[in-house]
Amino acid sequence: MVTVLVALAANALIAVAKSVAAAITGSASMVAEAAHSWADTGNEVALLAAERRGGRPRDAARPLGYGRAAYLWSLVAAFGLFTAGSVLSLWHGATSLWASLQGTAEAESPAYTLNYIVLGVAFVLEGISFLQALRQVRRESARWHLRPLSFVYRTSDPTLRAVFLEDSSALIGLLLAGAGVLAHQLTGDPVWDALGSIAVGVLLGVVALFLIRRNMDYLLGEGVPPALRTWLLDQLRDHREVARVTYLHLEYVGPRRVFMVAAVDLVGDAPEPEVARRLRALEAELERSAMVEEAVLTLATVEEPDLT
Repeated sequence: MVTVLVALAANALIAVAKSVAAAITGSASMVAEAAHSWADTGNEVALLAAERRGGRPRDAARPLGYGRAAYLWSLVAAFGLFTAGSVLSLWHGATSLWASLQGTAEAESPAYTLNYIVLGVAFVLEGISFLQALRQVRRESARWHLRPLSFVYRTSDPTLRAVFLEDSSALIGLLLAGAGVLAHQLTGDPVWDALGSIAVGVLLGVVALFLIRRNMDYLLGEGVPPALRTWLLDQLRDHREVARVTYLHLEYVGPRRVFMVAAVDLVGDAPEPEVARRLRALEAELERSAMVEEAVLTLATVEEPDLT
């Protein structure tokens, strides 16, 4: 939540500043960056909704909880980034490029200094937001012995992934926009400014499509990564009541929440009523874990091999 709030505050301030600079200078790159920041601001609002809706406890209407709502709202945010950010930047850049090639665009921008000031301030604010997201990514990735970028790809937390990638693309987009403005100033050719807008649009499109794909993966039922599966299997096998585990199904039903189905062989040879009671008690104990939303256990047959 802190990461999202920091990103929301930074993007809102930056969006206003870029919009003013774009209106004064008419720079295509600044228009693209303004669209980028407004899209990011709207996305943070959607991500706040994802955090709030996805964190609701399960009830009779949603026996596996509301965790997948986080992926739905994050999908909405990613689609907003694509339409309001990428498509608008590409469209404005293409129309500006066409006007430049036809000789109907202005040869130079009247306020380059304003563009550089706004881009510099935006870089600092985006950097603060990015460092907050990076600290969280590094902390979480170290827990699972993963590299930060690998963790960003694999994490079940769509909010953290979105903020990290949006902040990263924002910093790269600022450099692309600055390069377009600088090339326009040095050459006097507005084609470079238009190309800066197009480059920002392509960058946003790639990030948005990646986020859309990953959120769809989790909405369709993403399995857990091998490291987490091994950890949960070890937790189950090391339990005092469990002699063997012959089947294990794990599926994400929300950020850091899994649905577990397992076949186990309990210790001893108790009568059926006692076995049923012990299974229910074990399920309840597993569900007290912060990782397990619901556990469903059944008895393993004698001939089924133990999982390794």
